[in-house]
Amino acid sequence: MALRSILIHLTASPRCEARLKLTVDLARRAGARLTGLFSQIAEPHRVGVASEWPPKAYKEAGEIARATFLNATEGVDAHYQDLNRGAEEDLTPQFVDYARHFDLVVLGQRMPDNSLIPPDLLEQIIVQSGRPALIVPYAGGFDSVGARPVFAWSDSRCSARAFSDAVPLVAPGAEPLIVSLSKAGDEQGLAYRKQSLALAAAHLDAHGLKARTEQITLGEIGLMDALLNRSADHGADLLVVGAFGGFRYPLFARGSGSRYLLKHMTAPTLFSH
Repeated sequence: MALRSILIHLTASPRCEARLKLTVDLARRAGARLTGLFSQIAEPHRVGVASEWPPKAYKEAGEIARATFLNATEGVDAHYQDLNRGAEEDLTPQFVDYARHFDLVVLGQRMPDNSLIPPDLLEQIIVQSGRPALIVPYAGGFDSVGARPVFAWSDSRCSARAFSDAVPLVAPGAEPLIVSLSKAGDEQGLAYRKQSLALAAAHLDAHGLKARTEQITLGEIGLMDALLNRSADHGADLLVVGAFGGFRYPLFARGSGSRYLLKHMTAPTLFSH
């Protein structure tokens, strides 16, 4: 599917400008319409028993986000929207509903002490919106994505979905790597995944992407840490994963690996459910 409409989450966070720069580059490359959605937690201003919405601080933050968005998107088909919700119980479901109308949703990784977004917002977008979500780390600099992508292959429904969702994000002349993780001593599993990796590479080849494949045998290091380490070694600017599946790794609670990546990611990561 061609990438024609992108939604980016805007907040008053200083990191918002960094993910905006990356997203504008992607929108220009794809010729996509870009919508900036301002949304963050805020309490209504109260005077006695009466409440006033939106409060002054929320309006000021929104104006800053709007100015930053319009300045960064000059020459792009761009539109600004205010979700106009501050309470967690309203913000998350409204955001999920809105996200369903775009090809891709771009959000920032939640900082440990970040009170601007609900704790479960990213997970709810990934699981409930029906759209792929590109999460940009709160640390590090990434001006673009897709030149050195790493595809995590796990023979699952969500992993297959992630491959298709990621193709429009891969840059021309990219150097993709497909990795599969297996337990040490599982010879039958290794043989099966070798064949499956070849099919995964053929899938990308059909889209003009010449990918290398690699099987990683797990030792003492954890599953997600092994994936993060290999991505770092590859110099990845995009990690592609099927999210909140877990069917191929029964020792892990469903979604535990995805939640770990959401906390410890080191490169922009595309989550597809």
